[in-house]
Amino acid sequence: MENNTKKLWKTYYKTELTKIIPLLDNLGFSLEEEQVHVIGERYIINNQKLILTGRRVKNGQRVIIKISNNEKFIKEIEHERKCREILKKIDFSSHVFFSPQEILFTKKQGFIIFVTAFIEQENTFLERPFEEQFFLALKALEVQEGVHATTYKHASVIKKIFGIWNAEKYFEIFNKYKKEIESKSPENKKTKIIFLKAQEFIRTNFETINLYSGFLVHWDFVPHNIRIDKRNIYLLDHSSMRFGNKHESWARFINFMTLYNPKLEKALIDYIKDNRSQEETLSLQLMRVFRLTELIKYYVSTLENLSGNVLTLNKKRIEFWSNALEAVLDNKFVRQEIIDDYKNIRDSLRSEDEKQRQKNLH
Repeated sequence: MENNTKKLWKTYYKTELTKIIPLLDNLGFSLEEEQVHVIGERYIINNQKLILTGRRVKNGQRVIIKISNNEKFIKEIEHERKCREILKKIDFSSHVFFSPQEILFTKKQGFIIFVTAFIEQENTFLERPFEEQFFLALKALEVQEGVHATTYKHASVIKKIFGIWNAEKYFEIFNKYKKEIESKSPENKKTKIIFLKAQEFIRTNFETINLYSGFLVHWDFVPHNIRIDKRNIYLLDHSSMRFGNKHESWARFINFMTLYNPKLEKALIDYIKDNRSQEETLSLQLMRVFRLTELIKYYVSTLENLSGNVLTLNKKRIEFWSNALEAVLDNKFVRQEIIDDYKNIRDSLRSEDEKQRQKNLH
């Protein structure tokens, strides 16, 4: 039985398509039959913004279409485009990071429409040899460290567009996450103890967080937000850029690899330990704690709108990432048997649509 959130998403999607298809047709674009960005667990997010794959009619070029008629997401798409424009002015972007070609940006019949080229790649990041994964990740992460708000010539402009976070901001947001988690899952005593430890860890290390703040970071730097063509790295989500602690991108990426490639997780942590100062190792640990808290908060926030297998799965996700948070606080790695057990449960609970969506994302 479908829950109400999923029904609402399907209704929204089908209703929007009746408006979008003729609009795109007039602009010279058609939609592909298979739309992986709207299936599976996508309904949980429930954003009134569609990400669609299509083709340019005149030459068959594959494209990505971001479209919305919701005021909040119109602003989000506009912000993403502004971020793309600013990144063109930052020296590093032309040397290491690339942006998919912009094909169309327009407003029609209350919709904002942003069309960019689809970047083909022979292999996904996780399908590549381990050594290639390591050096591509290292290259991408170290390049982001090259833009510092206090020294860069466009600092005043890019700070205004991207925003900037210091230790006080991270701690403020952490406390909001902690409060929401505790209010929505008060029965979870183990999680409460872990979060108290995390809170104290961040509170007593403001100096370290601020020491490495003011750098441009991509706060959702994971494989499905980059594509690689001929070893060129393309950023797909420019709205996820801000100034903050320079290890925030590292933390998001490494936390992702806790589940998907623990060998790469360890290699990147060892690289920091072997080639950077102890303070940088501590800074990375602090950012990993913060980002894991955010991830747990997200899954906790979904529970009230879910039922069936997805509800069971998100509870398991909260349990798994809480184990990861505990391990990071103790400077340990999640045991392989915990990872394997979680993956088995996850795969048994995922729908076929979600498995297909994940395959295309990663």
